Amino acid sequence: MMKKMLRSALLALCFIQAVQTVQATENLYEQHYKAQNGGNLKSMEAKPDTKMYVSNHHDEDNISMLETGYDMIGSSGFEAGGIVADLALAHAKSIKADVVLVYSKYASKKSPLSKLTLIKEAAKTTGEIEPEAMEDEPTYQYYASYWAKLPTPLLGLHVIKLKHKAKDSETIVADEGLKVLAVIKGSPAFKAGLKRGDVLLSLAGITLEQPQALAQVASKHKGKSVDIVYERNGQSMESQATLNSGR
Repeated sequence: MMKKMLRSALLALCFIQAVQTVQATENLYEQHYKAQNGGNLKSMEAKPDTKMYVSNHHDEDNISMLETGYDMIGSSGFEAGGIVADLALAHAKSIKADVVLVYSKYASKKSPLSKLTLIKEAAKTTGEIEPEAMEDEPTYQYYASYWAKLPTPLLGLHVIKLKHKAKDSETIVADEGLKVLAVIKGSPAFKAGLKRGDVLLSLAGITLEQPQALAQVASKHKGKSVDIVYERNGQSMESQATLNSGR
């Protein structure tokens, strides 16, 4: 009996060391990372004090981050057994993100990777593990988004060009103007009264049909007062904003 216990404990310890070695060299958040915005966005700080938050409100968090002056650097998504959130923080620091938001939810029962804790406990006690205890453990869907604080915006809008199918046709038609996804708090657009859901039609008299056009017009008129024409709930509206001058 004693030999059996020692043999089981030795096997468990060997397994623990092997798993720890894998965990030390592999980071699934890093392996599954996909950059956006060309991959050039990062913290303005040389050594950012990266913050990590665990949440369950993905869509709301995205809007909140945009409204508070952040933009997404990239994201990681994968399915696995028990993965500690600190791995997301480690990757966030490596890509110089200011904030990382981490999400997880139950997926299925099939991964043996999360048996590490059980084996550790057995090694500390009898060294024996019941067969049913080693059945496949649950796996989870993991997602992390990485964010960087933006410089002071000229106007302060996040927009997108929307399209739709024409009525009684398969033809794809572009919507008029640019849909406002988020308004950065305290920005010129915020002070001008623009809100999420508005449709931006023109800036400084220039009709806006693509998101890049907005950036070009704002850059051309930075530091100046400009007219804004937009639509809210089907009603045409006008306002004025003094653009920031940039850095």
